[in-house]
Amino acid sequence: MKKLAQFVKERRKEVNLTQEEFAERTGVALTVIRKIEQGKTNLNMDKVNLVLKMFGHTLAPVNLKETTTAND
Repeated sequence: MKKLAQFVKERRKEVNLTQEEFAERTGVALTVIRKIEQGKTNLNMDKVNLVLKMFGHTLAPVNLKETTTAND
């Protein structure tokens, strides 16, 4: 989650937005932006994707069973 937190914070600052302004533009609550930037792990993926779409990115779920068998 640290990479996600760092990515969002750096990109937000690159476009000179406060957390409040960024939350408003992305359509999520300020607490969502704060949780992402703090590296919290219990985040709603839909909300995270709303934030990431501002930068042309999204997250997709990973099937851990497929990852484990692929590495065996």
